[in-house]
Amino acid sequence: MKSMLVSLQIENIAVIEKAGIVFDAGFNALTGETGAGKSIVIDSINAVLGERISRDLVRTGSRSAAVSALFTDLSPGAVAALEELGYPPDEDGSLLIQRTISADGKSACRINGQLATVAILRAAGRLLVNIHGQHENQALLSPERHVEYLDRLGGLLPQLEDYRASYRKMSDIRSQLEAADMDEAEKARRLDMLRFQIEEIEAAGLRPGEEEKLTAQRRLFRNAEKIAGAVLGARTALSGDEETEGALSGVSKAVSAVQDAARYMEGADELAQRMETALYDLEECAEELREYSQRLDFDPSELDETENRLESIHRLKMKYGGSAEEILAYLEKAQKELDAIETSDLLISRLTKELKAAEAAAREKAAALTAARREAAARFSRDVMAQLEFLDMPGVSLEVAVEAVPLGNGGADRVEFLIAANPGEPAKPIARIASGGELSRIMLAIKSVLADADDIDTLIFDEIDTGISGRAARKVGIKLRETAASRQVLCVTHLAQIASLAHHHLLIAKTVREGRTYTEVRPLDQTGREGELARIIGGEVTDATLQAAREMLGKTGRESLEKTE
Repeated sequence: MKSMLVSLQIENIAVIEKAGIVFDAGFNALTGETGAGKSIVIDSINAVLGERISRDLVRTGSRSAAVSALFTDLSPGAVAALEELGYPPDEDGSLLIQRTISADGKSACRINGQLATVAILRAAGRLLVNIHGQHENQALLSPERHVEYLDRLGGLLPQLEDYRASYRKMSDIRSQLEAADMDEAEKARRLDMLRFQIEEIEAAGLRPGEEEKLTAQRRLFRNAEKIAGAVLGARTALSGDEETEGALSGVSKAVSAVQDAARYMEGADELAQRMETALYDLEECAEELREYSQRLDFDPSELDETENRLESIHRLKMKYGGSAEEILAYLEKAQKELDAIETSDLLISRLTKELKAAEAAAREKAAALTAARREAAARFSRDVMAQLEFLDMPGVSLEVAVEAVPLGNGGADRVEFLIAANPGEPAKPIARIASGGELSRIMLAIKSVLADADDIDTLIFDEIDTGISGRAARKVGIKLRETAASRQVLCVTHLAQIASLAHHHLLIAKTVREGRTYTEVRPLDQTGREGELARIIGGEVTDATLQAAREMLGKTGRESLEKTE
Protein backbone atom coordinates (compact mmCIF):
# COMPACT_ATOMS: atom_id res chain seq x y z
CA MET A 1 0.00 0.00 0.00
CA LYS A 2 1.28 3.47 -0.92
CA SER A 3 1.55 6.25 1.64
CA MET A 4 -1.15 8.89 1.40
CA LEU A 5 -2.61 12.01 2.92
CA VAL A 6 -5.64 10.68 4.81
CA SER A 7 -7.12 13.82 6.30
CA LEU A 8 -6.67 17.56 6.57
CA GLN A 9 -8.10 19.62 9.44
CA ILE A 10 -8.32 23.39 8.90
CA GLU A 11 -9.31 26.05 11.44
CA ASN A 12 -9.54 29.81 10.85
CA ILE A 13 -7.66 29.86 7.56
CA ALA A 14 -8.99 32.78 5.45
CA VAL A 15 -12.67 32.03 4.65
CA ILE A 16 -12.52 28.56 6.20
CA GLU A 17 -13.65 28.71 9.81
CA LYS A 18 -13.43 24.94 10.34
CA ALA A 19 -13.20 22.09 7.88
CA GLY A 20 -12.27 18.44 8.03
CA ILE A 21 -11.34 16.93 4.67
CA VAL A 22 -10.93 13.20 4.14
CA PHE A 23 -8.90 12.07 1.14
CA ASP A 24 -8.83 8.61 -0.41
CA ALA A 25 -6.36 6.65 -2.48
CA GLY A 26 -6.43 7.27 -6.22
CA PHE A 27 -7.47 10.45 -7.99
CA ASN A 28 -9.20 13.10 -5.81
CA ALA A 29 -10.67 16.10 -7.63
CA LEU A 30 -11.51 19.37 -5.84
CA THR A 31 -13.90 21.76 -7.56
CA GLY A 32 -15.99 24.77 -6.67
CA GLU A 33 -17.06 28.17 -7.87
CA THR A 34 -14.48 30.90 -8.33
CA GLY A 35 -13.68 32.42 -4.94
CA ALA A 36 -15.09 29.47 -3.01
CA GLY A 37 -11.72 28.78 -1.39
CA LYS A 38 -10.05 26.14 -3.55
CA SER A 39 -6.73 27.95 -3.34
CA ILE A 40 -7.15 28.20 0.44
CA VAL A 41 -7.10 24.41 0.71
CA ILE A 42 -3.80 24.34 -1.19
CA ASP A 43 -2.47 27.20 0.95
CA SER A 44 -3.41 25.21 4.06
CA ILE A 45 -1.52 22.17 2.80
CA ASN A 46 1.48 24.38 2.03
CA ALA A 47 1.26 25.82 5.55
CA VAL A 48 1.20 22.46 7.33
CA LEU A 49 4.12 21.29 5.18
CA GLY A 50 6.27 24.15 6.43
CA GLU A 51 6.21 26.40 3.40
CA ARG A 52 6.33 30.17 3.80
CA ILE A 53 2.94 31.77 4.34
CA SER A 54 1.50 35.20 5.02
CA ARG A 55 0.03 36.19 8.37
CA ASP A 56 -2.96 37.43 6.35
CA LEU A 57 -3.92 33.76 6.01
CA VAL A 58 -5.35 33.88 9.57
CA ARG A 59 -9.12 34.41 9.42
CA THR A 60 -10.15 37.99 10.22
CA GLY A 61 -11.08 38.33 13.88
CA SER A 62 -9.26 35.14 14.94
CA ARG A 63 -6.20 35.11 17.20
CA SER A 64 -4.69 32.10 15.45
CA ALA A 65 -5.16 29.51 12.74
CA ALA A 66 -4.33 25.80 12.78
CA VAL A 67 -3.82 23.07 10.21
CA SER A 68 -3.11 19.38 10.76
CA ALA A 69 -2.43 16.65 8.22
CA LEU A 70 -2.46 12.89 8.85
CA PHE A 71 -0.37 10.57 6.66
CA THR A 72 -0.42 6.78 6.73
CA ASP A 73 1.57 3.86 5.31
CA LEU A 74 4.77 5.83 4.83
CA SER A 75 7.36 4.43 2.42
CA PRO A 76 10.57 2.91 3.84
CA GLY A 77 12.56 5.77 2.36
CA ALA A 78 10.37 8.38 4.04
CA VAL A 79 10.49 6.48 7.34
CA ALA A 80 14.30 6.33 7.24
CA ALA A 81 14.57 10.04 6.41
CA LEU A 82 12.12 11.00 9.18
CA GLU A 83 14.01 8.88 11.70
CA GLU A 84 17.21 10.68 10.70
CA LEU A 85 15.43 13.98 11.35
CA GLY A 86 14.45 12.67 14.79
CA TYR A 87 10.72 12.32 14.08
CA PRO A 88 9.89 8.64 13.48
CA PRO A 89 6.31 7.68 12.55
CA ASP A 90 4.05 5.92 15.06
CA GLU A 91 4.11 2.15 15.32
CA ASP A 92 1.16 1.93 12.91
CA GLY A 93 3.13 3.92 10.33
CA SER A 94 1.11 7.12 10.68
CA LEU A 95 2.45 10.65 10.94
CA LEU A 96 0.50 13.66 12.23
CA ILE A 97 1.86 17.07 11.26
CA GLN A 98 0.42 20.18 12.94
CA ARG A 99 1.04 23.89 12.58
CA THR A 100 -0.52 26.80 14.43
CA ILE A 101 -0.11 30.32 13.06
CA SER A 102 -0.84 33.32 15.29
CA ALA A 103 -2.18 36.61 13.96
CA ASP A 104 1.26 38.19 14.48
CA GLY A 105 2.85 35.63 12.13
CA LYS A 106 4.48 33.33 14.69
CA SER A 107 4.24 29.56 14.22
CA ALA A 108 4.16 26.52 16.50
CA CYS A 109 4.86 23.18 14.82
CA ARG A 110 4.53 19.58 15.96
CA ILE A 111 5.19 16.20 14.38
CA ASN A 112 3.41 13.34 16.20
CA GLY A 113 3.09 15.67 19.18
CA GLN A 114 6.80 16.48 19.29
CA LEU A 115 7.80 20.13 18.90
CA ALA A 116 9.53 20.92 15.60
CA THR A 117 10.85 23.93 13.73
CA VAL A 118 9.35 25.21 10.48
CA ALA A 119 12.51 24.03 8.70
CA ILE A 120 12.01 20.48 10.04
CA LEU A 121 8.35 20.65 9.01
CA ARG A 122 9.39 21.68 5.51
CA ALA A 123 11.95 18.87 5.27
CA ALA A 124 9.37 16.30 6.41
CA GLY A 125 6.69 17.69 4.10
CA ARG A 126 8.90 17.41 1.04
CA LEU A 127 9.36 13.73 1.78
CA LEU A 128 5.60 13.17 1.65
CA VAL A 129 3.97 15.54 -0.83
CA ASN A 130 4.89 17.08 -4.16
CA ILE A 131 2.76 20.12 -4.96
CA HIS A 132 2.67 21.04 -8.63
CA GLY A 133 1.20 24.40 -9.49
CA GLN A 134 1.92 27.60 -11.34
CA HIS A 135 5.00 28.15 -9.16
CA GLU A 136 6.53 24.91 -10.37
CA ASN A 137 5.63 25.80 -13.93
CA GLN A 138 7.86 28.82 -13.45
CA ALA A 139 10.62 26.49 -12.21
CA LEU A 140 10.30 24.67 -15.53
CA LEU A 141 11.32 27.95 -17.18
CA SER A 142 14.57 27.99 -15.21
CA PRO A 143 17.36 26.01 -16.93
CA GLU A 144 19.14 25.65 -13.57
CA ARG A 145 16.39 23.24 -12.50
CA HIS A 146 16.42 21.10 -15.65
CA VAL A 147 19.45 19.06 -14.60
CA GLU A 148 17.54 17.99 -11.46
CA TYR A 149 14.75 16.46 -13.56
CA LEU A 150 17.27 14.68 -15.77
CA ASP A 151 19.28 13.25 -12.85
CA ARG A 152 16.12 11.98 -11.16
CA LEU A 153 14.91 10.26 -14.32
CA GLY A 154 18.25 8.62 -14.98
CA GLY A 155 18.63 7.49 -11.37
CA LEU A 156 21.85 9.48 -11.32
CA LEU A 157 21.60 10.97 -7.83
CA PRO A 158 23.99 8.40 -6.24
CA GLN A 159 26.45 8.95 -9.10
CA LEU A 160 26.09 12.72 -8.67
CA GLU A 161 26.77 12.47 -4.94
CA ASP A 162 29.86 10.33 -5.63
CA TYR A 163 31.13 13.00 -8.02
CA ARG A 164 30.38 15.75 -5.49
CA ALA A 165 32.48 13.95 -2.87
CA SER A 166 35.43 14.01 -5.31
CA TYR A 167 34.74 17.64 -6.17
CA ARG A 168 34.66 18.63 -2.48
CA LYS A 169 37.97 16.83 -1.91
CA MET A 170 39.52 18.65 -4.86
CA SER A 171 38.18 22.02 -3.65
CA ASP A 172 39.48 21.40 -0.13
CA ILE A 173 42.99 20.59 -1.39
CA ARG A 174 42.92 23.69 -3.63
CA SER A 175 41.98 25.84 -0.62
CA GLN A 176 44.86 24.38 1.40
CA LEU A 177 47.23 25.01 -1.47
CA GLU A 178 46.10 28.62 -1.85
CA ALA A 179 46.59 29.17 1.89
CA ALA A 180 50.10 27.69 1.77
CA ASP A 181 51.19 29.35 -1.47
CA MET A 182 51.84 32.92 -0.27
CA ASP A 183 54.41 35.13 -1.96
CA GLU A 184 57.97 35.29 -0.56
CA ALA A 185 57.68 38.84 0.82
CA GLU A 186 54.48 38.00 2.70
CA LYS A 187 56.05 34.77 3.93
CA ALA A 188 59.09 36.66 5.29
CA ARG A 189 56.87 39.22 7.06
CA ARG A 190 54.75 36.52 8.61
CA LEU A 191 57.78 34.53 9.75
CA ASP A 192 59.28 37.60 11.46
CA MET A 193 56.01 38.34 13.22
CA LEU A 194 55.51 34.76 14.43
CA ARG A 195 59.10 34.45 15.68
CA PHE A 196 58.81 37.73 17.60
CA GLN A 197 55.53 36.65 19.20
CA ILE A 198 56.84 33.23 20.13
CA GLU A 199 60.03 34.66 21.66
CA GLU A 200 58.08 37.29 23.61
CA ILE A 201 55.70 34.75 25.13
CA GLU A 202 58.40 32.18 25.86
CA ALA A 203 60.63 34.82 27.49
CA ALA A 204 57.82 35.73 29.86
CA GLY A 205 57.80 32.20 31.31
CA LEU A 206 54.13 32.31 32.12
CA ARG A 207 52.68 29.78 34.53
CA PRO A 208 48.97 29.02 34.92
CA GLY A 209 47.62 30.53 38.15
CA GLU A 210 50.62 32.85 38.57
CA GLU A 211 48.64 36.05 38.04
CA GLU A 212 46.15 35.17 40.79
CA LYS A 213 48.96 34.53 43.29
CA LEU A 214 50.77 37.77 42.35
CA THR A 215 47.55 39.76 42.70
CA ALA A 216 47.00 38.39 46.21
CA GLN A 217 50.63 39.13 47.08
CA ARG A 218 50.35 42.71 45.82
CA ARG A 219 47.22 43.23 47.88
CA LEU A 220 49.13 42.01 50.93
CA PHE A 221 52.11 44.28 50.28
CA ARG A 222 49.97 47.34 49.62
CA ASN A 223 48.09 46.87 52.92
CA ALA A 224 51.04 45.70 55.01
CA GLU A 225 50.94 48.72 57.36
CA LYS A 226 47.25 48.24 58.15
CA ILE A 227 47.72 44.51 58.62
CA ALA A 228 50.78 44.99 60.83
CA GLY A 229 48.89 47.39 63.11
CA ALA A 230 45.98 44.98 63.45
CA VAL A 231 48.25 41.98 64.11
CA LEU A 232 50.22 43.97 66.72
CA GLY A 233 47.04 44.98 68.49
CA ALA A 234 45.88 41.39 68.59
CA ARG A 235 49.25 40.16 69.92
CA THR A 236 49.25 42.85 72.62
CA ALA A 237 45.72 41.94 73.66
CA LEU A 238 46.72 38.32 74.02
CA SER A 239 50.33 38.45 75.27
CA GLY A 240 50.53 41.96 76.75
CA ASP A 241 53.47 44.35 76.62
CA GLU A 242 55.74 46.23 79.05
CA GLU A 243 52.84 48.20 80.45
CA THR A 244 49.88 45.76 80.42
CA GLU A 245 49.16 42.11 81.00
CA GLY A 246 47.61 40.24 78.13
CA ALA A 247 44.59 37.98 78.08
CA LEU A 248 46.82 34.90 78.23
CA SER A 249 48.13 35.87 81.67
CA GLY A 250 44.64 36.42 83.01
CA VAL A 251 43.31 33.17 81.57
CA SER A 252 46.31 31.29 83.00
CA LYS A 253 45.56 32.68 86.46
CA ALA A 254 41.89 31.75 86.08
CA VAL A 255 42.83 28.19 85.15
CA SER A 256 45.06 27.86 88.25
CA ALA A 257 42.32 29.21 90.49
CA VAL A 258 39.70 26.76 89.19
CA GLN A 259 42.18 23.89 89.50
CA ASP A 260 42.65 24.81 93.21
CA ALA A 261 38.88 24.87 93.68
CA ALA A 262 38.55 21.48 92.01
CA ARG A 263 40.42 19.87 94.90
CA TYR A 264 37.50 20.72 97.16
CA MET A 265 34.46 21.03 94.85
CA GLU A 266 33.06 18.10 92.89
CA GLY A 267 32.66 18.84 89.13
CA ALA A 268 35.00 21.82 89.04
CA ASP A 269 37.79 19.73 87.48
CA GLU A 270 35.78 19.44 84.21
CA LEU A 271 35.52 23.22 84.05
CA ALA A 272 39.22 23.53 84.73
CA GLN A 273 40.00 21.20 81.81
CA ARG A 274 37.81 23.22 79.47
CA MET A 275 39.46 26.46 80.52
CA GLU A 276 42.89 24.88 80.13
CA THR A 277 41.97 23.81 76.58
CA ALA A 278 40.88 27.36 75.79
CA LEU A 279 44.21 28.61 77.17
CA TYR A 280 46.13 26.28 74.82
CA ASP A 281 44.04 27.53 71.86
CA LEU A 282 44.80 31.14 72.73
CA GLU A 283 48.52 30.37 73.05
CA GLU A 284 48.43 28.81 69.52
CA CYS A 285 46.65 31.92 68.22
CA ALA A 286 49.34 34.10 69.76
CA GLU A 287 52.02 32.01 67.99
CA GLU A 288 50.24 32.34 64.63
CA LEU A 289 50.04 36.11 65.13
CA ARG A 290 53.82 36.12 65.69
CA GLU A 291 54.27 34.24 62.39
CA TYR A 292 52.02 36.78 60.62
CA SER A 293 54.27 39.56 61.91
CA GLN A 294 57.31 37.83 60.44
CA ARG A 295 55.59 37.44 57.06
CA LEU A 296 54.93 41.15 56.93
CA ASP A 297 58.60 41.82 57.20
CA PHE A 298 59.49 42.25 53.48
CA ASP A 299 61.75 44.37 51.32
CA PRO A 300 59.83 47.25 49.59
CA SER A 301 61.51 46.26 46.33
CA GLU A 302 59.40 43.09 46.35
CA LEU A 303 56.28 45.20 45.76
CA ASP A 304 57.95 46.84 42.75
CA GLU A 305 58.89 43.44 41.37
CA THR A 306 55.34 42.18 41.80
CA GLU A 307 53.89 45.27 40.15
CA ASN A 308 56.29 44.94 37.22
CA ARG A 309 55.49 41.25 36.75
CA LEU A 310 51.74 41.89 36.75
CA GLU A 311 52.21 44.72 34.25
CA SER A 312 54.15 42.37 31.94
CA ILE A 313 51.38 39.77 32.16
CA HIS A 314 48.78 42.49 31.44
CA ARG A 315 50.61 43.57 28.26
CA LEU A 316 50.73 39.96 27.05
CA LYS A 317 47.02 39.57 27.75
CA MET A 318 46.27 42.67 25.70
CA LYS A 319 48.04 41.05 22.73
CA TYR A 320 47.43 37.34 22.96
CA GLY A 321 44.51 36.45 25.23
CA GLY A 322 42.58 37.11 28.40
CA SER A 323 44.43 34.63 30.61
CA ALA A 324 47.71 32.75 30.93
CA GLU A 325 45.99 29.66 29.51
CA GLU A 326 44.81 31.57 26.43
CA ILE A 327 48.25 33.12 25.90
CA LEU A 328 49.90 29.69 26.07
CA ALA A 329 47.30 28.34 23.61
CA TYR A 330 48.17 31.21 21.26
CA LEU A 331 51.83 30.28 21.63
CA GLU A 332 51.07 26.72 20.57
CA LYS A 333 49.04 27.92 17.57
CA ALA A 334 51.76 30.34 16.50
CA GLN A 335 54.40 27.63 16.75
CA LYS A 336 52.33 25.33 14.53
CA GLU A 337 51.86 28.09 11.94
CA LEU A 338 55.58 28.86 12.03
CA ASP A 339 56.41 25.21 11.46
CA ALA A 340 53.89 25.04 8.60
CA ILE A 341 55.33 28.10 6.84
CA GLU A 342 58.92 26.96 7.33
CA THR A 343 58.00 23.65 5.72
CA SER A 344 55.55 25.19 3.20
CA ASP A 345 57.69 24.32 0.20
CA LEU A 346 57.35 20.66 1.05
CA LEU A 347 53.65 21.15 1.79
CA ILE A 348 53.06 22.95 -1.51
CA SER A 349 54.83 20.19 -3.40
CA ARG A 350 52.70 17.53 -1.69
CA LEU A 351 49.43 19.44 -2.12
CA THR A 352 50.18 20.12 -5.79
CA LYS A 353 50.50 16.41 -6.42
CA GLU A 354 47.37 15.67 -4.42
CA LEU A 355 45.42 18.37 -6.28
CA LYS A 356 46.46 16.96 -9.65
CA ALA A 357 45.29 13.48 -8.64
CA ALA A 358 42.04 14.79 -7.09
CA GLU A 359 41.26 16.91 -10.15
CA ALA A 360 41.87 13.94 -12.46
CA ALA A 361 39.52 11.82 -10.33
CA ALA A 362 36.85 14.55 -10.34
CA ARG A 363 37.12 15.02 -14.12
CA GLU A 364 36.87 11.28 -14.68
CA LYS A 365 33.70 11.08 -12.59
CA ALA A 366 32.32 14.23 -14.24
CA ALA A 367 32.90 12.67 -17.67
CA ALA A 368 31.10 9.50 -16.59
CA LEU A 369 28.24 11.63 -15.24
CA THR A 370 28.07 13.55 -18.52
CA ALA A 371 27.85 10.30 -20.50
CA ALA A 372 25.10 9.04 -18.20
CA ARG A 373 23.23 12.33 -18.55
CA ARG A 374 23.42 12.23 -22.35
CA GLU A 375 22.03 8.71 -22.30
CA ALA A 376 19.28 9.75 -19.89
CA ALA A 377 18.59 12.84 -22.01
CA ALA A 378 17.80 10.74 -25.08
CA ARG A 379 15.45 8.51 -23.06
CA PHE A 380 13.90 11.48 -21.28
CA SER A 381 13.22 13.31 -24.56
CA ARG A 382 11.69 10.21 -26.15
CA ASP A 383 9.46 9.41 -23.16
CA VAL A 384 8.27 12.98 -22.61
CA MET A 385 7.41 13.39 -26.29
CA ALA A 386 5.35 10.20 -26.09
CA GLN A 387 3.44 11.67 -23.16
CA LEU A 388 3.01 15.00 -24.98
CA GLU A 389 1.58 13.22 -28.00
CA PHE A 390 -1.01 11.60 -25.74
CA LEU A 391 -1.76 15.03 -24.23
CA ASP A 392 -2.65 16.41 -27.67
CA MET A 393 0.70 18.03 -28.35
CA PRO A 394 1.92 15.70 -31.14
CA GLY A 395 3.70 18.43 -33.07
CA VAL A 396 5.85 19.47 -30.13
CA SER A 397 9.35 18.08 -29.97
CA LEU A 398 11.52 18.23 -26.86
CA GLU A 399 15.30 18.30 -26.95
CA VAL A 400 17.58 18.08 -23.94
CA ALA A 401 20.73 20.12 -24.56
CA VAL A 402 23.73 18.99 -22.52
CA GLU A 403 26.58 21.50 -22.86
CA ALA A 404 30.05 21.36 -21.34
CA VAL A 405 30.88 23.90 -18.61
CA PRO A 406 33.76 24.20 -16.13
CA LEU A 407 33.71 21.76 -13.24
CA GLY A 408 31.28 22.74 -10.52
CA ASN A 409 29.36 21.20 -7.66
CA GLY A 410 26.82 19.74 -10.10
CA GLY A 411 29.31 18.31 -12.57
CA ALA A 412 30.60 19.69 -15.87
CA ASP A 413 27.27 20.08 -17.65
CA ARG A 414 24.67 22.72 -18.34
CA VAL A 415 21.32 21.09 -19.06
CA GLU A 416 18.42 22.91 -20.72
CA PHE A 417 15.11 21.71 -22.15
CA LEU A 418 14.39 23.07 -25.62
CA ILE A 419 11.12 22.70 -27.51
CA ALA A 420 9.97 23.20 -31.06
CA ALA A 421 6.27 24.01 -31.14
CA ASN A 422 5.83 22.87 -34.75
CA PRO A 423 7.60 20.38 -37.05
CA GLY A 424 10.55 21.87 -38.91
CA GLU A 425 11.04 24.76 -36.48
CA PRO A 426 14.29 25.03 -34.54
CA ALA A 427 14.15 24.10 -30.87
CA LYS A 428 14.23 27.07 -28.50
CA PRO A 429 14.23 27.54 -24.70
CA ILE A 430 10.88 26.72 -23.11
CA ALA A 431 10.56 30.25 -21.69
CA ARG A 432 10.46 31.68 -25.24
CA ILE A 433 8.00 29.19 -26.69
CA ALA A 434 5.54 27.68 -24.22
CA SER A 435 2.21 29.19 -23.20
CA GLY A 436 0.59 28.61 -19.80
CA GLY A 437 -1.45 25.66 -21.05
CA GLU A 438 1.55 24.13 -22.79
CA LEU A 439 3.64 24.52 -19.64
CA SER A 440 1.01 22.66 -17.63
CA ARG A 441 0.95 19.75 -20.04
CA ILE A 442 4.73 19.66 -20.41
CA MET A 443 5.09 19.53 -16.63
CA LEU A 444 2.45 16.78 -16.42
CA ALA A 445 4.33 14.84 -19.09
CA ILE A 446 7.58 15.23 -17.13
CA LYS A 447 5.83 14.16 -13.92
CA SER A 448 4.47 11.09 -15.66
CA VAL A 449 7.92 10.15 -16.93
CA LEU A 450 9.46 10.76 -13.49
CA ALA A 451 6.75 8.85 -11.61
CA ASP A 452 8.78 5.67 -11.19
CA ALA A 453 11.90 7.62 -10.18
CA ASP A 454 10.08 9.63 -7.53
CA ASP A 455 9.57 8.18 -4.03
CA ILE A 456 6.86 10.71 -3.15
CA ASP A 457 3.46 9.03 -3.16
CA THR A 458 1.14 12.05 -2.89
CA LEU A 459 1.01 14.46 -5.84
CA ILE A 460 -1.04 17.65 -5.72
CA PHE A 461 -1.86 19.50 -8.93
CA ASP A 462 -3.16 23.06 -8.63
CA GLU A 463 -4.42 24.90 -11.71
CA ILE A 464 -3.01 22.26 -14.08
CA ASP A 465 -5.88 22.97 -16.47
CA THR A 466 -4.74 26.54 -17.15
CA GLY A 467 -5.02 27.35 -20.85
CA ILE A 468 -6.52 24.03 -21.98
CA SER A 469 -10.01 22.73 -22.77
CA GLY A 470 -11.90 20.12 -24.73
CA ARG A 471 -10.04 17.04 -25.90
CA ALA A 472 -6.72 18.17 -24.38
CA ALA A 473 -8.40 18.59 -21.00
CA ARG A 474 -9.78 15.07 -21.10
CA LYS A 475 -6.36 13.72 -22.03
CA VAL A 476 -4.92 15.52 -18.98
CA GLY A 477 -7.62 13.94 -16.82
CA ILE A 478 -6.86 10.48 -18.21
CA LYS A 479 -3.16 11.00 -17.50
CA LEU A 480 -3.92 12.06 -13.93
CA ARG A 481 -6.08 8.98 -13.47
CA GLU A 482 -3.30 6.77 -14.85
CA THR A 483 -0.82 8.43 -12.49
CA ALA A 484 -3.21 7.74 -9.62
CA ALA A 485 -2.84 4.01 -10.22
CA SER A 486 0.51 4.16 -8.40
CA ARG A 487 0.18 7.46 -6.52
CA GLN A 488 -2.38 9.41 -4.58
CA VAL A 489 -3.36 12.39 -6.74
CA LEU A 490 -5.14 15.54 -5.55
CA CYS A 491 -6.16 18.00 -8.24
CA VAL A 492 -7.85 21.40 -8.03
CA THR A 493 -9.60 21.91 -11.36
CA HIS A 494 -12.15 24.10 -13.15
CA LEU A 495 -12.84 21.61 -15.93
CA ALA A 496 -15.52 18.95 -15.98
CA GLN A 497 -13.42 16.84 -18.38
CA ILE A 498 -10.79 16.43 -15.64
CA ALA A 499 -13.10 16.22 -12.61
CA SER A 500 -15.22 13.51 -14.23
CA LEU A 501 -12.21 11.21 -14.38
CA ALA A 502 -11.51 11.37 -10.66
CA HIS A 503 -12.11 8.40 -8.38
CA HIS A 504 -13.33 10.78 -5.66
CA HIS A 505 -14.86 14.25 -5.98
CA LEU A 506 -14.77 16.94 -3.25
CA LEU A 507 -16.84 20.13 -3.50
CA ILE A 508 -15.54 23.37 -2.03
CA ALA A 509 -18.58 25.56 -1.39
CA LYS A 510 -18.91 29.11 -0.06
CA THR A 511 -21.82 30.49 1.98
CA VAL A 512 -22.52 33.84 3.63
CA ARG A 513 -24.10 33.89 7.09
CA GLU A 514 -24.74 37.03 9.13
CA GLY A 515 -22.47 39.07 6.92
CA ARG A 516 -19.50 36.68 7.10
CA THR A 517 -18.17 34.26 4.49
CA TYR A 518 -17.72 30.57 5.28
CA THR A 519 -16.27 27.76 3.19
CA GLU A 520 -16.87 24.05 3.65
CA VAL A 521 -15.55 20.97 1.87
CA ARG A 522 -17.70 17.90 1.41
CA PRO A 523 -17.46 14.66 -0.62
CA LEU A 524 -19.94 14.18 -3.42
CA ASP A 525 -21.94 11.05 -4.16
CA GLN A 526 -23.02 10.13 -7.69
CA THR A 527 -25.94 12.56 -7.70
CA GLY A 528 -23.81 15.31 -6.22
CA ARG A 529 -21.11 14.74 -8.83
CA GLU A 530 -23.63 14.97 -11.64
CA GLY A 531 -24.91 18.29 -10.30
CA GLU A 532 -21.45 19.78 -9.81
CA LEU A 533 -20.25 18.66 -13.24
CA ALA A 534 -23.41 20.12 -14.75
CA ARG A 535 -22.67 23.45 -13.06
CA ILE A 536 -19.10 23.44 -14.37
CA ILE A 537 -20.25 22.59 -17.90
CA GLY A 538 -22.96 25.21 -18.25
CA GLY A 539 -22.68 27.60 -15.35
CA GLU A 540 -26.06 26.40 -14.09
CA VAL A 541 -27.75 23.03 -13.69
CA THR A 542 -30.18 22.18 -16.50
CA ASP A 543 -31.48 18.97 -17.99
CA ALA A 544 -29.00 19.35 -20.82
CA THR A 545 -25.98 19.94 -18.59
CA LEU A 546 -27.06 17.11 -16.27
CA GLN A 547 -27.27 14.78 -19.27
CA ALA A 548 -23.82 15.87 -20.41
CA ALA A 549 -22.46 15.26 -16.90
CA ARG A 550 -23.98 11.77 -16.78
CA GLU A 551 -22.45 10.97 -20.15
CA MET A 552 -19.04 12.12 -18.92
CA LEU A 553 -19.25 9.97 -15.80
CA GLY A 554 -20.61 7.04 -17.78
CA LYS A 555 -17.78 7.32 -20.27
CA THR A 556 -15.27 7.34 -17.41
CA GLY A 557 -16.86 4.21 -15.97
CA ARG A 558 -16.72 2.42 -19.32
CA GLU A 559 -13.09 3.44 -19.84
CA SER A 560 -12.19 2.16 -16.39
CA LEU A 561 -13.97 -1.13 -17.03
CA GLU A 562 -12.20 -1.55 -20.39
CA LYS A 563 -8.90 -0.78 -18.67
CA THR A 564 -9.42 -3.49 -16.09
CA GLU A 565 -10.49 -6.00 -18.72
